[in-house]
Amino acid sequence: MPRKLTGFDAAREMALSLPGVEEGTAYGSPALKVNGKMFACLPVHKSAEPDTLVVRLDFDQRDELIAEEPAIYYLADHYVDYPCVLVRLSRIRKDALRDLLLMGWRFMSTAKTQTARDARRNDRRRRDTPR
Repeated sequence: MPRKLTGFDAAREMALSLPGVEEGTAYGSPALKVNGKMFACLPVHKSAEPDTLVVRLDFDQRDELIAEEPAIYYLADHYVDYPCVLVRLSRIRKDALRDLLLMGWRFMSTAKTQTARDARRNDRRRRDTPR
C-alpha cells in the first residue's frame, strides 16, 4: 500500500508536477525552483514555526491569505520585507496547498517578478529611511 505523503514531501510531489520545476536547495534547505528561481522552501530562520513552508508570492496575495486564514498562513518578522508567506503544513488542505504552490510558481516564473519585487522593497526602504 502506498504511503500518504505529508508536509514537505507532499508539497514536493505537487510542485514537481508543474512545468519546469526542479528540486534544489536555498540557504542549505530543501527548495523547489522554477527556471532556477526558488518559489518554495523549508525556512531556515528560527522565527518560523516547525513544519512550515515558505512560498514566494506577491505582497497583496500574502496579505489576503493571512487575513482570510491566520491559523494556516502567517508571517514572522524576518520575512516581512520579502514577497512570501509562511504556511503551517499540518493545517493546510491538500487542494489549498496545490493552489498556493501554483501561485508561487506563477509569481516566480513571470519575467516582471524581479522588477515588481525590487520596486516594492525600494519603496519600503524609502518610507523607513529618516530624512
